[in-house]
Amino acid sequence: MSVVPAEVLPGGARAVPETAPRAAELGPPARLWPSLAAVYRAQLSRARVARIPLLFVATFQSVGITVMMRGVVDSGPEAQSVVAGSSVLVVAYVALNLLSQYFGQLRASGGLDHYATLPVPPAAVVLGAAAAYASFTVPGTLVTAAFGCALFGLPLSNLWILVAVIPLAGAALAGLGAACGLLAPRPELATLLGQLGMSAALLLGVLPADRMPEAVRLARDLLPSTYGVEAYARTFGAHPDWAVVLADLGVCAGVGVVSLAVATWAYRRAAVR
Repeated sequence: MSVVPAEVLPGGARAVPETAPRAAELGPPARLWPSLAAVYRAQLSRARVARIPLLFVATFQSVGITVMMRGVVDSGPEAQSVVAGSSVLVVAYVALNLLSQYFGQLRASGGLDHYATLPVPPAAVVLGAAAAYASFTVPGTLVTAAFGCALFGLPLSNLWILVAVIPLAGAALAGLGAACGLLAPRPELATLLGQLGMSAALLLGVLPADRMPEAVRLARDLLPSTYGVEAYARTFGAHPDWAVVLADLGVCAGVGVVSLAVATWAYRRAAVR
């Protein structure tokens, strides 16, 4: 019996040439803005259950401080500082206090591992969570501002400036709050840092600057929410200096960019550990 190779037979099976396996092509990386919108909607839906208590606590606290200061301050520039500071305090309560607690608990419970597996940029996680929490401050800030203006007899004509003050001051404070929560080694320390930041916003933002010692004024200038308070307080005058108002808002925007960048770096640092 002889063996004939298959290649010489008519119609025989041909040898299949071996080919090297090709690497699977990866999909395009997730873009920032669609990822940011997705994280924002998810965070907004998650925090919707706590929306009413959040609005009540933040608004009630700021309105109560306004009523308390009415017995100390009569009118004039001091009243303008009280109303502006109480309004921005609603933003500080959420951005500094609650956001630092949220990221501190997320890091301690391992929740960052969930976000690390998602195909979203780190900046989208930080910005989405900050924007969702800041959204809850809008009604409380408007209610506090309107109530304060009615209590102190201040005009409501320039209440629209809060449309710029809330997101810019909120971005600056939210970045600080997120960074505190992500960098704190324990969630209790993150809560403590958030409480201290909110207390600083209360004492340095609501109290009139003319009655503070010089050293306290310097500390007040280091707080980013101060410039949001000053921007809103300047609009109560008969002829506001809009150039100075824009400069104050520009400081808030600049600090917001830096603080959110630090929070994004802190998120990357915490997610890889």
